Amino acid sequence: MLNFLFVAIGVVLLTVGGEALIRGSLAAAQRLGISPLLSGLLIVGFGTSAPELVVSIQAALNGQPDIAVGNVVGSNIGNILLILGLCAVITPLAVKPLVLRRDAVTVVGASALFLVLVGGSALARADAAILLLLLAAYLTWAYWTERSGHSPSATLHAAEAEEVTTLPKTTLWITAAVLVGLALLIGGSQVMLKGAVGIAQSLGVSEAVIGLTLVAVGTSLPELSISVIAAFRKHADVAIGNILGSNIFNLLGILGISALLQPLPVHARILQFDQWVMMGTALILLLFLYTGRRLSRLEGGVLLVAYAAYVSLSFTAYGV
Repeated sequence: MLNFLFVAIGVVLLTVGGEALIRGSLAAAQRLGISPLLSGLLIVGFGTSAPELVVSIQAALNGQPDIAVGNVVGSNIGNILLILGLCAVITPLAVKPLVLRRDAVTVVGASALFLVLVGGSALARADAAILLLLLAAYLTWAYWTERSGHSPSATLHAAEAEEVTTLPKTTLWITAAVLVGLALLIGGSQVMLKGAVGIAQSLGVSEAVIGLTLVAVGTSLPELSISVIAAFRKHADVAIGNILGSNIFNLLGILGISALLQPLPVHARILQFDQWVMMGTALILLLFLYTGRRLSRLEGGVLLVAYAAYVSLSFTAYGV
């Protein structure tokens, strides 16, 4: 029970820390005159992945590669099957053409690249450099296609920034929000990792299983909150754009930074099972979005059932 308490406390600290960091960063961006488009693209779109980033870096540096990689792979699976599935059940999610052609296709491409790079059972520093270079290329591409004004989704990332309200007003509070947010993220990651390792030992399952499920869901709570709020407000583009952006950053950014700091061997079960589930969910999402340019309630229900089946298999057939 103590280990579950550690995980719960870690989730709370990560969630509060991520929110504080996003709000402080958005307020700072407004003061510096940074456009809402760039703020949404970088701060909200990728800031919601801050818990995954800190947890994976801590795990990599602590010699826990199974959690570092499992957290990213599990988060990408959960983002699509659990979060988008839930959002689509709340309200059908329409998608604009550019988001579909650029972001959804990039998620599929990044997932396929992961399969190629881990063919040798590990992510080396050279692989990390490839991932980070591709992330920089994607960000440049995304910013210029939307800044040009020819993109029908040019307001998407600006709208993502607008989903976050009640920003700190003064320089003191902005600085405090950023620093406190970072401190809570670091502290929360350490507490969560302690509990996650303890749970894996007590249940007799591998650290990879816990990283792929419990840790992955816990670190995905910022994406969940932003996307569910957007779904209730009928801002479908924000819900889909937030998840697609997060999945891209998870694979290219988080794994890139983590493997650059410490090469990451990949657990056998991820190679045999989870990487294919991640690839399959990306392809299914692309298929669903292409058929009618939307994610219907029925398709959302299918995604939720698929996630329940994935978690069940994770602790039974693939629990080692």
